[in-house]
Amino acid sequence: MQETPHGWWYNQLFTNWKKFEVTYISILLALQVIVYLIAPDSWIGMASGIFGTLCLVYGMKGRKISFVFGFLQCLAMTYVAWISHAYGSFAMDIFYVISQPIGWFMWGHDEATKRFSKQTRSLIFAGAFVAWGLGWWILALVHGQLPYFDSINFVVSFIAQILYILKFQENWSLWIVVNLANIIYWGILAVQIATGATAIGTFGAALSQVALQAALLFNSLYATKVWASGEADHEGGAGK
Repeated sequence: MQETPHGWWYNQLFTNWKKFEVTYISILLALQVIVYLIAPDSWIGMASGIFGTLCLVYGMKGRKISFVFGFLQCLAMTYVAWISHAYGSFAMDIFYVISQPIGWFMWGHDEATKRFSKQTRSLIFAGAFVAWGLGWWILALVHGQLPYFDSINFVVSFIAQILYILKFQENWSLWIVVNLANIIYWGILAVQIATGATAIGTFGAALSQVALQAALLFNSLYATKVWASGEADHEGGAGK
């Protein structure tokens, strides 16, 4: 009996998954729900965490559907960043919202991942470091929260997102830096809110972002391996 072919959406969502990937994705999504149950004061924060996890997980697989979840996550994260006075994150989330349709278009026309030469890669990483320092200075002028960390959201993630849209493997190295900085950034804000040191934002929203960034850090580390192996080429085997 001939097998009934599935549509594009089914292929993107459900095909070609390893048992390990299904397990760790389930754990990462459960983490977002657990954090919400601990501090249920921001369902938008939980939504941001769930959509953000799905966005980067499907991005790890090299699949276009990543940008659907990314668009939803960016809308939620823009609100969370605004109420937390995380102006660097807020500015970047606006850029992320705009970049999702662009990424959808780009990934539909160029399926293989790419890699820079060693010299170009060094120049990009050096430029990201300089841009971080300039962003720190600008955010300090507008009295943003923790500008030395928020600057990484403001500039390094900008570079990482462009490389992600263009399917360069080096994007994941920059995301690892961004995720580490964000864990510290949102962790500090969560502690400040819990102890009453600041009244800006909510504890649940900040804690949800700690959980999200921890999930994204693990995914970025794994995605580095997947993209380098070529498994993410051609939308992770999902087909058109």
